[in-house]
Amino acid sequence: MNDFSYNSIEYKDDDSLLRVLGRFVQHHRLQQNKTQESVAKEAGISRSTLSLLEQGERVAMITFIRVLRTLNLLHMLEGFQISQRLSPIEEMLILKEKATKYRASNRKSNNSDWEINEDIGW
Repeated sequence: MNDFSYNSIEYKDDDSLLRVLGRFVQHHRLQQNKTQESVAKEAGISRSTLSLLEQGERVAMITFIRVLRTLNLLHMLEGFQISQRLSPIEEMLILKEKATKYRASNRKSNNSDWEINEDIGW
């Protein structure tokens, strides 16, 4: 059987996605046993705006963010963060720095009995 499904989030139109977000907010609000009035007040929006969000209507993105914050759901946005990736050369230099070996020296230096052995075969 084919795993292809039109119920997948990527095949939903914009209005359907807004309804998914609205149901998500409503579900978590109800699970936390909070009224629309209390969530709206804490988020700094009107109860009717929260109702519109829960119905899948178009509201400002800042409204959605405020409601997520109020419901302690901001962690749901972590997938949107962009992580910095090092280049292969930067990774190699960091690995080389970590691989630098320290050993005791037979020679006495002015400030330390340690020297760095940078001969690691690179």
